[in-house]
Amino acid sequence: MNVNQIINMILRQITRRVINKGVDAGIGMASRRGGGGQPADEMTQEERKRAQAGKKTARKARQAAKLARRLR
Repeated sequence: MNVNQIINMILRQITRRVINKGVDAGIGMASRRGGGGQPADEMTQEERKRAQAGKKTARKARQAAKLARRLR
């Protein structure tokens, strides 16, 4: 393994982590988690249910992406 391969490996790992953080932040904003949207006490019951469903869907999407990466 030469120096170029080692540098490429490290850069791929860093890039993957940065992209995953960005994707997680985007999903969090869409599901009103992590500072996006209204606080829970200001939401109606229906909005709360939607936010919880969004979180659940986002969690499943992250798990599916993780599984797909493992199988690849």
